[in-house]
Amino acid sequence: MAIRIKARGGEGVDQMMKRFKKLCEKEGLTKDIKRKEFYEKPSERRRRAARKSLNRRLRAEGSFGR
Repeated sequence: MAIRIKARGGEGVDQMMKRFKKLCEKEGLTKDIKRKEFYEKPSERRRRAARKSLNRRLRAEGSFGR
């Protein structure tokens, strides 16, 4: 899954970097790198997923507690 950027006519390095960063973010690469930066125990991963699911369900019901 290599992300390749080809220079467009008259495009500077800054613009190419901006396009590269946008593509990385779109592919979820930056989020994945941040998630894998530190080791997370499987139990913590399950707990985080359950908490995320609960929040999503409460938000869908419209009773988020506000």
